[in-house]
Amino acid sequence: MSELTIKAKRRVLTTKGAVNKLRKAGNVPGIFYVSGQEPIPVYLTESALRPLVYTAETHIINLVIDEDEPRKAIVKDVQFDPVTDKMIHCDIMGISLDHEIQVEVPVVLEGASVGVKEGGILQQLMHKLTITCLPGNIPEHISVDITNLKIGESVHVKDIVTDKYKIDHNEDVVIASVVHARVQEEVPAEETEETQEPEVISKGKSEETEE
Repeated sequence: MSELTIKAKRRVLTTKGAVNKLRKAGNVPGIFYVSGQEPIPVYLTESALRPLVYTAETHIINLVIDEDEPRKAIVKDVQFDPVTDKMIHCDIMGISLDHEIQVEVPVVLEGASVGVKEGGILQQLMHKLTITCLPGNIPEHISVDITNLKIGESVHVKDIVTDKYKIDHNEDVVIASVVHARVQEEVPAEETEETQEPEVISKGKSEETEE
């Protein structure tokens, strides 16, 4: 797994006004936390966080807060504005290389499915899988070979064999499948108009927490 060095700064003020000011300046406020220790309010630039969020890979971070020594960490959660879709908050979790952690890892489908070549439609039901392992064993992504997947067949969690990590999903969970293409018959406009029933109109009474 690749590692990225990311710089962050401590947040002295955590009021609503201070947080909004940071965001307007192109920063993302967040929290760095480690089990058993006091959380540290931090902020980092959107450009620094973007490679960790908009990616199909998982990374371990060397997080440098102010001028402190780098701390091993992962991005645990990112919140987005529901209107602008901009990042507005992030949770960064400190990790120890000799302790197992739980993390989500992207799923990447590889190969050209036989079923798709025969006219089927590929459906990917799981885009991420939650796994538990030592930080050094976290894969950048989980590859799933769909080359031999025929129409009506699926790839399940139990089909992924590895001794590097444990997948925290039921073994029968479907990751991807190839299904028959459904052809919908279009009803002629004339027939629709002739068989359309009149509309019946009834009368009566109708009934972010910031930091």
